[in-house]
Amino acid sequence: MSNEKVAISTPDAPAAIGPYSQAIHSGDLLFTSGQIPIDPDTGNMVEGGIAEQTTRVLENLKAVLSAAGADFSNVVRTTVFLKDMKDFGAMNDIYARYFAPEGTVPPARSTVQVAALPKDALVEIECIARLA
Repeated sequence: MSNEKVAISTPDAPAAIGPYSQAIHSGDLLFTSGQIPIDPDTGNMVEGGIAEQTTRVLENLKAVLSAAGADFSNVVRTTVFLKDMKDFGAMNDIYARYFAPEGTVPPARSTVQVAALPKDALVEIECIARLA
């Protein structure tokens, strides 16, 4: 693959609702757009708190990564946006199941609290993955 920009799209994650792509593959890197806890089957936000929302966000990211031929082990960097930093512990527990299973090197990460997220979500996560 050259350094051209290739859009990655899958029906297994929420469709882009604006002028952006679910992910962009450029060179040996994949840049995902931030995912919020929208169920791709219904187009609605998942019900529940931070644990349910984090799980849905990571399942959405998993689908986007898979569409590019990658998985969580390819991810080198994430950014987590939280509506409330008090949710960090619960989010982190779910995050660890996806990004840091036994024997894997977790990606670099930043976590920030934000004033608001689209559709009043509690969490949004984006990542950068290296494609071999």
